[in-house]
Amino acid sequence: MLDAALLGTGGMMPLPWRFLTSLLLRFDGRLVMVDCGEGTQITLKLLGWGYKNLDAICFTHFHADHIAGLPGLLLTVGNSGREEPLTLVGPPGMGVVARSLCVIAQELPFEVNIVELPFERGSPPRCLTLGDFHIAALPVDHRIPCFAYAFEFKRAGRFDTEKAHLNKVPMKAWNRLQKYETVVLDGFAYTPEMVLGPPRTPIKAAYCTDTRPVKGLANFVKGSDLFICEGLHGDADALAKTAAHKHMIFQEAAAIAKAGGVNELWLTHFSPAMTNPENYIDAAKAVFPNSRVGKDRMTATINYRKE
Repeated sequence: MLDAALLGTGGMMPLPWRFLTSLLLRFDGRLVMVDCGEGTQITLKLLGWGYKNLDAICFTHFHADHIAGLPGLLLTVGNSGREEPLTLVGPPGMGVVARSLCVIAQELPFEVNIVELPFERGSPPRCLTLGDFHIAALPVDHRIPCFAYAFEFKRAGRFDTEKAHLNKVPMKAWNRLQKYETVVLDGFAYTPEMVLGPPRTPIKAAYCTDTRPVKGLANFVKGSDLFICEGLHGDADALAKTAAHKHMIFQEAAAIAKAGGVNELWLTHFSPAMTNPENYIDAAKAVFPNSRVGKDRMTATINYRKE
């Protein structure tokens, strides 16, 4: 089971009723965030999921509305009692940017690990694993290096008793093999593949903001249970202005959702000038019916599919 929450849905600047765009994912009690603009820790407090179990923050890019809240959040996480390392993931320069911002947050009770992902437009997704979070990052098209992210939560195949007997696997190894461990007994290694069926469909969530539509993006988000995508403007007349600044409008986000065969689309990263994005949702629904306007602290729980 995956819990997803939009901490904020605004772009460029926070508004009294709308914080800056950020996503929080919770799986098995652990938290991973995407982007951390000014004031993110406030909306995180309002959400009530806590700070201590935040294991990583993935940054799409280094414009201030996506990262300026980092030092304050790290201090608050430290004050929550966290001592385990916390990982920051982002484009090249992640280390320099983080160290510069954290000049005002130097006394942290935990280690900060930096993962810089190579960036080259048109290259395949970069992949990494943080605990149960299997993360892919796709280079997209913004004014500076920027990534879209996809998160998969994999599920092992069903235990196959007949297969276990056929492979002469001792019963005392079954439990650990079901947990996807390799078990060595009497010098022989028993692997999960000897008792499990094919992997079942994972849970998948994808997040994309601050980009023009790019080749490969629909395939990158393909099959997502939840796709969160920017819609800086909802009015089709704003396309030229939006494209010039390397952003997307509602209809473009909906077209990616349709092409990717996602289950549900949440729109986010709204221009400060668009005070009522709900007024434009029909433009997205005309392209992809299961489109919703994102709202601060909107949540969803995604369960594994029954197979």
